[in-house]
Amino acid sequence: MNVGDRVRLLTGREEGIVTRLLSEELVEVAIDNDFTIPVLRREVVVVAAEETKAFGQSAAAIASEKKAAATGAAHAARAAKAAGTPTAAQPSKSEGPAPVKADKTVAPPVQKGLYLALTHQSPELLALHLVNHTDRDVLYTFGEERQGKYRGLKAEKLEAKAASPALGHWHLKDFDQWPAAVVQLLPYRFNGTEAYELLTKRLQFKAASFYTSRQPNVPVLQREAYLFQLDEKPAAPVAIAPEKLAETLKAQLTGNAPAKPAAVAPAPEPAKAIVAPPHEVDLHLEALMPEGAEGLSNTAILKLQLEAFEDTLSRALATNMHEIIFIHGSGNGTLRKELHKLLSRNRDIKFFEDSRKEKFGYGATLVRLK
Repeated sequence: MNVGDRVRLLTGREEGIVTRLLSEELVEVAIDNDFTIPVLRREVVVVAAEETKAFGQSAAAIASEKKAAATGAAHAARAAKAAGTPTAAQPSKSEGPAPVKADKTVAPPVQKGLYLALTHQSPELLALHLVNHTDRDVLYTFGEERQGKYRGLKAEKLEAKAASPALGHWHLKDFDQWPAAVVQLLPYRFNGTEAYELLTKRLQFKAASFYTSRQPNVPVLQREAYLFQLDEKPAAPVAIAPEKLAETLKAQLTGNAPAKPAAVAPAPEPAKAIVAPPHEVDLHLEALMPEGAEGLSNTAILKLQLEAFEDTLSRALATNMHEIIFIHGSGNGTLRKELHKLLSRNRDIKFFEDSRKEKFGYGATLVRLK
């Protein structure tokens, strides 16, 4: 019995997915109606793939998939509401006639490439898979990065037009605590004439982009999944120049290899000095884009403000500032809530609080840095 196996409880009709091996006698099972329970190994049995093929999905599994779709839509609505984006149930307040309802269109086909796919095992449980939608085999490693610490979890070969077994299982209820997924990929062809560079990709999921990545029918997996492309140029992977290959391999064997093959790497730009930000930083849109930002959606504006906040905070930490004030305004409180959420997770922050109410009201936050 392994993590990811579908099992049935011997004492009832419930089915679920094994999410953790707690001990030699105990496993954690995510039941299809959203909760996890510890179960003795002797009280569960693995549901064989042949059983599913012969008799089809169980009623619980079918209900689980239907509920998964509804759960994903609900999470998307909550993410859109938090970002200030109008949804079908919450139309925009802008004046003008209601838009004509467009006909449903077929999603564009997924282009060739390497992907990380997250599929529903139950309404609240997702399984992570690597999808190789190319004509080359790939060597890969998969790991997680949490609070700056990396942990390797898997290393295998993935054949062309194939998907990996489940690399991990994440709960939607813990979305804010998900680690960053770190994937290393090395395409190759047996007896091929080209050698390719190692590709490293780090994915930190955000609600605004996560729920819009849903694809109804992912290639190879042939099912619905949240899909994220890992290779930026799938049609033309970076190849090492043949005349430099022997030189590069010799340098690697002697321990004198450059960080990146010089045959294909562009010349690095000179490092720029980090400039400390001002003591008070205004995150209002008018301050960030004085020239105007007509046509930007609420989601795009919030993203712009959060990027400015993260850039400013990183420069403040890098230049050893003791404190900094972010002016975010009161408004509906969305930006303030997002800033406080990010600050609460940052271990380099001593504390933060509302700043000088007599001057800013509740429209600014003072951040004290370590």
